[in-house]
Amino acid sequence: MNEFVGFIGIGNMGLPMAQNLLKAGYHLKVFNRTKSKLSPLLKLGAEAVDRPCDVVGPGGVVITMLSNDEALKAVMLGPYGVLKSLGPDSIHISMSTISPDTSRELAPLHRKVSAWYLASTVSGRPESAAAATLGIYLSGESAPKSRALPILQKLGRHISDCGEDPGAANVVKLAANFMLFSVIESFAEALAFTEKQKLDRTAVMNMLCDNLFDCAVFRNYGRLLATKEYEHAAFKVELAFKDLRLALKSGESVAMPMPFADSLHNRFLNLLATGKADWDVCAIGRGVDEQAGLA
Repeated sequence: MNEFVGFIGIGNMGLPMAQNLLKAGYHLKVFNRTKSKLSPLLKLGAEAVDRPCDVVGPGGVVITMLSNDEALKAVMLGPYGVLKSLGPDSIHISMSTISPDTSRELAPLHRKVSAWYLASTVSGRPESAAAATLGIYLSGESAPKSRALPILQKLGRHISDCGEDPGAANVVKLAANFMLFSVIESFAEALAFTEKQKLDRTAVMNMLCDNLFDCAVFRNYGRLLATKEYEHAAFKVELAFKDLRLALKSGESVAMPMPFADSLHNRFLNLLATGKADWDVCAIGRGVDEQAGLA
């Protein structure tokens, strides 16, 4: 590959994504605040840099996979921000789960330096990132998309174009995560209901998935809920809560009532208040168990 790519944000999701790009032959410059996390990438040939602005030059491509709006703005607009390094035909592919308003704020700032901003959010857990089977939602101006697509195709199984509004991919991702949290809550309540009726949770989970809910989300989270594997975090409660709050805030901005999201908000607050911020999002099931007297 002749394309040089900068990658910022080597966390649970960013690490396997960057590894896949290296294995596909891309040349990567990488930045992460915790430098020790870069070691697996350096062994595959990545080059570590000391400042965000050093990952890319004019005309290059940079991918960001960061935890929140504040972290993204810091690496893009801070004293050593990436925006200073971008120029004509540069592309920033923002894969973080952030507010649609942040994408709509950043896109015109990129155009001021003749660079392009694409929101490219993802659905999937770290194992999906490792297998390059993420679902990807893409939005932004059409001109840079043909160049970005071959890169994204090394990371996901399906890429959905959400249009030219730079915030559209973020809206779709927040909708997807709201639906995911809703699925986990409803499945957790269903399994707790059957356990209290003296049925085996795993057996019921398999019956439901075999007969009605045969898809990866129900099977993967169903297994974790059935076996009560709540603590090993691939998607932390505190990050899920952040995403839900973004959805509620964005919904409020367009006068969209979300009563079930309000219920989930209280569920997450309870998990945070009882010391489960670093547990996996399926700890929603632990909250259900506690209310049912099963914990």
